[in-house]
Amino acid sequence: MGPADPERSAAQLTVVGLGYVGLPLAVRAAEAGFTVTGLDTDEQRTKQLSSGSSYVEDVPDARLLTALNSGRLQTCANYQEVAGFDICVITVPTPLRDGAPDLRCVEDAGRSIAPLITPASTVILESTTYPGTTEDVLVPLLEAGSGLIAGMDFHVGYSPERIDPGNAEWTLETTPKVVSGIDDRSLQAVKSFYDQIVARTVPVSSTRTAELTKLLENTFRQVNIALINELAMCARPLGVNIWEAIDAAATKPFGFMPFWPGPGVGGHCLPIDPSYLSWEVRRRLQYDVRFVSLANEINERMPEHVVDRVEKGLSRPLAGTTVLVLGLAYKKNTGDVRESPAVALTQVLARRGARVRAVEPHADLRLISDDVLCVELTEDEVRSADAVVVATDHDSFDYDMVEKHAAYLFDARNRCRGAVADCL
Repeated sequence: MGPADPERSAAQLTVVGLGYVGLPLAVRAAEAGFTVTGLDTDEQRTKQLSSGSSYVEDVPDARLLTALNSGRLQTCANYQEVAGFDICVITVPTPLRDGAPDLRCVEDAGRSIAPLITPASTVILESTTYPGTTEDVLVPLLEAGSGLIAGMDFHVGYSPERIDPGNAEWTLETTPKVVSGIDDRSLQAVKSFYDQIVARTVPVSSTRTAELTKLLENTFRQVNIALINELAMCARPLGVNIWEAIDAAATKPFGFMPFWPGPGVGGHCLPIDPSYLSWEVRRRLQYDVRFVSLANEINERMPEHVVDRVEKGLSRPLAGTTVLVLGLAYKKNTGDVRESPAVALTQVLARRGARVRAVEPHADLRLISDDVLCVELTEDEVRSADAVVVATDHDSFDYDMVEKHAAYLFDARNRCRGAVADCL
């Protein structure tokens, strides 16, 4: 997309939370002509960004620097510095705590921006959450802190994030954006904002519908990945290559969508979002969403299953062995280790007494446990390992070299096509 109409996009925008969702949004909005202040309570983050150094792969340093040098983007860690905003988008984390949604970051953001709301301003929540959060949790906080009435004095909406880290085709700009509001005027305000940011907006009738849309998307993926993971555990004992079966099934032009097995699921979305849905259904309807419970159980079991397969392939206990794990991020070609099954796999290996070494070219190594020694991928590292496990299939790995020199190779991603590799 090109720049938006400068007269429409000269508004003051605040983005609260500068992670994988908030930073791309802040930069894109600055490119579209908005005057943007990115706020994050982590001062180390804001200082790093203000120096032109990005920690999000989808925002290269050069793109960040261009936005900063344009004068349309700045960062801060203090809410008082965003007073006078026209639009505020909240993109803070919503993790699980003891199996229940933890909305403290959303609540803190709501309380903090409430006194700064002015008539006709717009507040949009993007953080993933259960249906009803915008209206039942966020709106009361905004009204109490501002003394204004949502829908009458200011606008409130919800638009679920659809960021897919590392996806060069479906970016923030090109992915259709679901938008909603607590009333018609709020919906129009939210839609008008995102129409200047993305190629296409998809309005829905309520914030609850938009909130459920996000959970539906990720529950769909979680359940189908669990189905394939369970079939992968069954296929080998049946003498079937699950990867070949999936490729064959994918030739059907209707009624089938391919998903692939792996060591589990990771990232902020898949391991967490379906649990948000099942928690809310259980709380309101006293009903268990059984597909979600079963999918979680299967996918959480996969790191243990992979380690079982490695131990079986070695034909000896793992205690005292050296295992080289390739990739710790949850997804290839990214550095995101949140809820990564590869990290869970290293933890299982360590519990069983293996000396774990890992190669991870993308992630911040400060986020990796001390139980794992991070090393470079070299021929000596491969030769000295009793087993090599492909946990995350980064494109930068030299798979031919690994296949040539590994004493035992287990490929959980079907990246190594040679006969030497054992795989799911």
